[in-house]
Amino acid sequence: MQPIAYLNGDWIAASELRLPVTDAGFVQGVTVAEQLRTFAGGIFQLKSHLDRLSRSLQIVGVSVPGGVTSLEGPATELVQRNHSLLAAGDDLGLCIFVTPGDYGTFVESVPEPRVAMHTFPIPFRLWAAHYDEGQCLSVPSVRQVPSSSWPAELKCRSRMHYYLADREAAGKIPGARALILDQQDNVLETSTANIVAYFDGEGLVSPPNDSVLPGISISFLREIAQSLGIGYVERVLRMDELARADEVYLTSTSPCVLPVIRCDDILFGSGRPGPVFASLLQSWSDRVGRDIRQQALDFFNR
Repeated sequence: MQPIAYLNGDWIAASELRLPVTDAGFVQGVTVAEQLRTFAGGIFQLKSHLDRLSRSLQIVGVSVPGGVTSLEGPATELVQRNHSLLAAGDDLGLCIFVTPGDYGTFVESVPEPRVAMHTFPIPFRLWAAHYDEGQCLSVPSVRQVPSSSWPAELKCRSRMHYYLADREAAGKIPGARALILDQQDNVLETSTANIVAYFDGEGLVSPPNDSVLPGISISFLREIAQSLGIGYVERVLRMDELARADEVYLTSTSPCVLPVIRCDDILFGSGRPGPVFASLLQSWSDRVGRDIRQQALDFFNR
């Protein structure tokens, strides 16, 4: 059996999922997207992702026939069918994306939105080692797109600045990810993850939610912190303050939470993943019924 995909209400072979070069998602990058993952075959935080997708679609003025909630059933079925093809203990990534349809310059017909979903084996190889070794960051010259261009809450694929920022960061430090700042040099996020700092005596600190893409995973991390009695606040973070953090983390859909050990010449804490990170990761694993680190190591060489 081969994996399947979903396109505008139809089930098709995943290998056949394509967009024409006339699609506005290709021509202008007008693609609203959500990326999710499964734990033991169940979709993690599906409703929260669909709610964020709905808000992004409102911002760009695109409607999904039947509404975003109509995607819950197909998303669940798609994952169930494709998850059955995996080895025991493995999990899937799920991508949901919507475009406005064909770009008017190239077609005469009235454009209709394209709604698609596909799954993929989670690429654990990209971060499995970081649970023990930590992730390095670097601050590039590229800055975040200002909110006057589009709101930070818009989850879209118009992300050239992220590509350029990560390319610059990796050029300075092999394997590094870019830590994106805003026009005033405040700490914001990375290309695919929110950043959180831990300060002994204060707890977790993240940039204000309205200045970054509101992450589903960072909201989950906040719940975990509260259950562990760890404080959590949102406020502006400058690099000189981040440099004094005892621990720093990245949080995003597939890796869940990763320790950051360094940013350019700044070493965080001991330069190794810290004890608070270990507690957060263990609690996350307990909640989803998967040993997150061990699963990544088990499928590192898939």
